[in-house]
Amino acid sequence: MKSDNDINAILTKLYSMRQFHIKLGLERIEKFLEALDNPQKKLKVFHIAGSNGKGSTASFIASILMAAGFKTGLYSSPHFVRFNERIQINSNLIEDEFIAEFYNKYEKYIIENEITFFEVTTAMAFDYFARKDIDYAVIETGLGGRLDATNLVVPLASVITSISLEHTHILGETIEKIAREKGGIIKQGRPVFIGDVDHAAAEVFGAIAEEKKSSIFFLNNFAEKGKDFVNLSLKNQRFHIYKTPLIGYHQLINCALALKTLNETLNINDGLVIDSGIEKVIENTNIQGRYEIISEYPKVIFDAAHNPEGIDTFLREFKNEADGYEKRSVIFAAMKDKEISGMIKKLGAIFDTIYVTSVGLERSASVEELINEAERAGINAIPLYEPAKTIKEFIMNKKNECLAVLGSIYLLGKLKSEINQFT
Repeated sequence: MKSDNDINAILTKLYSMRQFHIKLGLERIEKFLEALDNPQKKLKVFHIAGSNGKGSTASFIASILMAAGFKTGLYSSPHFVRFNERIQINSNLIEDEFIAEFYNKYEKYIIENEITFFEVTTAMAFDYFARKDIDYAVIETGLGGRLDATNLVVPLASVITSISLEHTHILGETIEKIAREKGGIIKQGRPVFIGDVDHAAAEVFGAIAEEKKSSIFFLNNFAEKGKDFVNLSLKNQRFHIYKTPLIGYHQLINCALALKTLNETLNINDGLVIDSGIEKVIENTNIQGRYEIISEYPKVIFDAAHNPEGIDTFLREFKNEADGYEKRSVIFAAMKDKEISGMIKKLGAIFDTIYVTSVGLERSASVEELINEAERAGINAIPLYEPAKTIKEFIMNKKNECLAVLGSIYLLGKLKSEINQFT
C-alpha cells in the first residue's frame, strides 16, 4: 500500500506533464490506449461536450444511471481539491493505490512519448473503468471534441450542451468553427442530443448528424421552457422539471437534456428513479462549484462561471436575490484566452466592488492583466493577492452582504481547500 508521500510524488510527476501544454490530436492517446489493450472499447459510454453545462449534464446522467441501479463511472475535469475527483464510480473516488500503480507501470512509456497530463488521466480513467467492470461510463471531454483525448470512444450517445466563443486560438474564431470541433464527438449511427444552441451551431450539428446517419435531438424540439420550469417530452410521457439541487434555471435545461438522452437511449422512464437521480445529483457525483452556497449569512457563492456565457448564466440567477443585500462584492479570475474586459463589464453592472485575483497557472491572467482589462471596460477593480484571507474576514463580519467568487474551477478548488481550514 502506498503512503501519502508516494501518492503526492506521483501527483507531482503527473502535474509536471502540464509542461507539454495542450496538444490536440489523437495519435499519442491512440497508441497509449493500444498499449493498455484498448480499455475504451470495453465501455458503454455517454460522451458529453459543450462550452458550458457539460459537467452538470454529465452529473445528471451519471446520477440517474446510479438511481436506476447501474454501476456508473464518471470522468470529469478539472478537479476541485483532489485529483481523485476526476475519476469516480458510484460516487467513490479512484483509489490512490490505483493512480500510483498505473503511473509507475507506464511511467517510462509516458515520458518517452511525451504523453500529456490530460491524455494520461483519460487513459487512466478508461483503464480503471474497464478493470472495475462498470455498466456505463459518463465521459466529459476536456477541450473541444474532435481532437480531444476522450474521442476514441464509440458512445451509446453523444451530448453537446452549448456552444460559445471560447478557446478561439485552438477551436476557431466563429461559432460555426467551434461547433464543428465540438460536433466531432458525433459518431456513425449513434444518436446525438443537443442543448440550447443558436441557429448557426444547430445547422452545423444537423449537417454532421446527416453525414454520420445519426439521429439528432434538439432541446427546443423536446422541451417546453417556462419561466421557472421545463416540460419535457419523453417517449411515452411528459416530465415536469421545476427544481434541482443545482441552483439556477440553466440546471433545469441541463437536467432535461440528461433525462432525454437516457430515455431515448436506455428507455429509462420510471418517475421514482428519475426523481431520486435528480435529488441526489450532488451526493452521487460530488459535483461542486455550481452556484454553490459556501456561507448562508453572510452569503458566499462559489460558481465556476469562466466565460461570457457562464457569467450571463450566473447573473441571470443572481439578479433574483441581488437587491436583498446591503452590499454586493465579487472576486473574479480568468484565463488569458477569455474575453475578460466584457465579463468584468457585465459584473460591474451588478456588483458594488470587484476584486481581481489570479488562478496561479501559466494560462491564467495575472492580477495586473486583469486590472488593465477592467480599466479597458471602464471598471475600477481592486487587486487581491490573498483571496482566502478576504473570504475569511468577510464571513467573520456577519453582515447582510454577499460575496461571489467566480472563475476557473482551479481557483475555486484552491480557495475552498484553504477556507475549509478555518470554517
